[in-house]
Amino acid sequence: MFYLRRTLIILFIIAIVGMGLFLTGINLYTDWLWFLNLNVEQVFLTILMTKIWLRLAVGSIFAVFIYINLLFTRKKVYQFIKSFGMSPIRVVGEAYEEPIKWLTKGKLNLIFLIISIVLGFFSSSISTGAWEIVLKYINRTPFGVSDPIFNKDIGFYVFELPFLQLAYSLLAGLVILTGIIVAVIYFLINLRTNGGGYRFNLSEKLHLSALAVLFFGLKAFGYRLEMFKLLYSPRGVVFGASYTDYHVKLFALKVLMVIVGLLAIFTLINIFTRNMKLIYFGIGLWVLVSILLVGVYPEIVQKYRVEPNEIELEKPFIKHNINYTLKAYGLDKIEQRSFEVTNELTFDDIEEAEDIIENIRLWDWRPLQNTYSQLQEIRLYYDIEHVDIDRYVIDGVYRQVMIAPRELDKSKLEARAQTWVNRVLKFTHGMGVVMSPVNVVTPEGLPEFYIKNIPPVSTIDLKVTQPRIYYGEKTNDYVIVNSKGGEFDYTGATNYYDGKGGIPIKNFWRRLVFAFKYSTMKILLSGDITPESRIMFDRNIMTRVKKIAPFLKYDNDPYIVINDGKLYWIIDAYTITNMYPYSEPVRGWGNYVRNSVKAVVDAYHGTVNFYISDPDDPLIQTYAKIFPNLFKSLDQMPEGLKAHIRYPEDLFKLQSQVYATYHMKDPVTFFNKEDLWNIPKEKYAGQTLFVEPYYIITRLPGEEDLEFILIQPFTPARKNNMVSWLAAKSDGENYGKLVLYSFPKNRTIYGPMMIEARIDQDSEISQQLTLWDQKGSSVIRGNLLTIPIKNSILYVEPIFLQAQQSQLPELKRVIVVFGDEVVMEPTLREALAKIFGIKEGIVKEDNALDELGDIVIEELAPLAERALQVYQEAKRLLREGDFAGYGEKLNELESLLKRMRDLAQEETTEL
Repeated sequence: MFYLRRTLIILFIIAIVGMGLFLTGINLYTDWLWFLNLNVEQVFLTILMTKIWLRLAVGSIFAVFIYINLLFTRKKVYQFIKSFGMSPIRVVGEAYEEPIKWLTKGKLNLIFLIISIVLGFFSSSISTGAWEIVLKYINRTPFGVSDPIFNKDIGFYVFELPFLQLAYSLLAGLVILTGIIVAVIYFLINLRTNGGGYRFNLSEKLHLSALAVLFFGLKAFGYRLEMFKLLYSPRGVVFGASYTDYHVKLFALKVLMVIVGLLAIFTLINIFTRNMKLIYFGIGLWVLVSILLVGVYPEIVQKYRVEPNEIELEKPFIKHNINYTLKAYGLDKIEQRSFEVTNELTFDDIEEAEDIIENIRLWDWRPLQNTYSQLQEIRLYYDIEHVDIDRYVIDGVYRQVMIAPRELDKSKLEARAQTWVNRVLKFTHGMGVVMSPVNVVTPEGLPEFYIKNIPPVSTIDLKVTQPRIYYGEKTNDYVIVNSKGGEFDYTGATNYYDGKGGIPIKNFWRRLVFAFKYSTMKILLSGDITPESRIMFDRNIMTRVKKIAPFLKYDNDPYIVINDGKLYWIIDAYTITNMYPYSEPVRGWGNYVRNSVKAVVDAYHGTVNFYISDPDDPLIQTYAKIFPNLFKSLDQMPEGLKAHIRYPEDLFKLQSQVYATYHMKDPVTFFNKEDLWNIPKEKYAGQTLFVEPYYIITRLPGEEDLEFILIQPFTPARKNNMVSWLAAKSDGENYGKLVLYSFPKNRTIYGPMMIEARIDQDSEISQQLTLWDQKGSSVIRGNLLTIPIKNSILYVEPIFLQAQQSQLPELKRVIVVFGDEVVMEPTLREALAKIFGIKEGIVKEDNALDELGDIVIEELAPLAERALQVYQEAKRLLREGDFAGYGEKLNELESLLKRMRDLAQEETTEL
């Protein structure tokens, strides 16, 4: 019975281990197929083999070192174990004279070897995540910049120091672990053989002394590494080595390094002289110096020497922090320009800046997302979650647009439709995009669509010929395409996938593997799956890029692009490290960042390409050496995609946050925070929020060409006036250039909150907004945009109105502020006309329309009557929740209004 139970336990353990290995093997195999499908198998193999070889190397070193040390204890351990058989031991009434007859020295060696291998195996798991450190060390690239203290290239700190720290930690841990094992063995042996005593004999002391020599030698090396780590000290007024670190702590570490080096020598001498006095003296000195020089003395110097003279003593170290922080965040190359605000704009200037006015973004992406959802999701199972801002050449004109993908959200399917067939085989992809200009509004306060409906219908020369989205931000589950019945495409249509995405399920083995992977026998048993079917998994674009290149940090805002009729996702990726000396760290970013990579994911095929956008970055150069087939030059990116790369908002926010402090380059000014800047605030939907950077198409002061730029205004600390604004360029050869425009210090330039206050103080505007907010609707104040035109600043804020029973915000008014004037009108054109005092021109136009009325009234009247009917029908459909019908009526209304406009223009021309 005992043997049966033991056998069952062994079989159960074998089954558990076997199942774990089988599932691990399945995951490795399917991942291999996934990487192979994307032609990035080299990344998979490089990372996997590095992990395996690294673990084998560390495990072998641990096992060999522990085994050699155990061999030194073999004789004593053998005698110790055998000693248990010399006197009878009574167990359950029976005497055993020789309970361990089977033990031989050869078998003891085998036991030692097994113990060493097991300890080596478990210890090697420490190195599993170190593959990147090792590969970066082997393929390291110099930065060409040296630190100010040790005069070493920054590459030493980024690539070599982490590797040396890893090696030191592993070796020190190995010596300590071995020392503990050996000391415990000797202690137990002496505890028995010496009748309860534990006095070590000569050979045991020699063995432990040898281990102590290794430990002290490693500790001396560790102190040397600690010197370099002073460049990351948080002790002083700034990040990096401070006065106390440089003049006291560095000296203390040098002294400690010498002391433990001498301790290693004393211990080595003791092996031959057997004189412990030197060792005791050395250890005592080590402890004393550690307490006094490392713990007590630096605090005394800091308090009584540094703090009374902090500015003067810390000045050179503050300077180091400023210089290296600016370099690390790419802020050292900011071009600084003065912006002399004259506010002398005339209407002629506005007409000359027509291309800028046409691209002022009235649509705030937050209310627009709700509008898109209500008007263009069409069906419950589609979802428009993110609205992006981009620019296209539309009908020959450079235009800023809002664009959003229509993705599939299977969680919105009815409960009865939540079947495996529907979720895996039928509902597999999203459908198309929605696009509208940033500043065009229909009479109902809704966006005018460039691209809309399912399948996508375009009113411009930009077409979407392949609208299906198999890979996106919401594609979080696996699907199987090319099944017998095809996939749901849109109402009344079926699609059969003909792309390259997914892994072919071409035989029984693969069906079995994926059945185990997803724990469902339906994959194995379904008659709809054929050898031509393909399984798509890890379809989420962020999961996808992180799986291929986990060593990069990715932007939080992927955006979709139309190129040659196809849809692509562009994701900004960053190289980061926290090992840049003297650079101020930011949580989540480390203390060095470059936007070195643009990742492009095909929404239909799922292919992923990584393009190097900053070839001068040493980190991306190193990664390119590690993975030579992964990265492509930006020149290899298709021109249609390259036209849509933009300066990433996440990076710009980070740089703005850092530069708000680090624009102060004088150490004394920096220390006193005399010129600290803040990110300004604005009002949105009843809340006060920080102004986020925003994209605009404009012509920067002193330049001739329109550019797509990202803007961030700054205000002084604890004040609301604007002192400067930072611009990041995104177009062509100017991509990545940063320009800071500083306002005159002898006058007040209104900041966003001051403009918000002026809007609130305008009695007419305030009264109207309050009135709207009380009649079953809510007022949403959109982004307050600061628009530079020539040497003037124009402020524009859209006003949205949303009924409490509806999630359909309508753009009802536009507020424009210029100089001392604040106006609110139904359109931007009317607001600009009013604010620049051209009312006479409007009157003339009205008189012309009166003459026009007599001529065309017979033609316009029927159209106007029909337009009113369509408008009333549209409101009824909206109340009933028939958004598709509502959209159709809006289209008809749009056609009627355009016809009326064309008639009016024809007759005006004749007049």
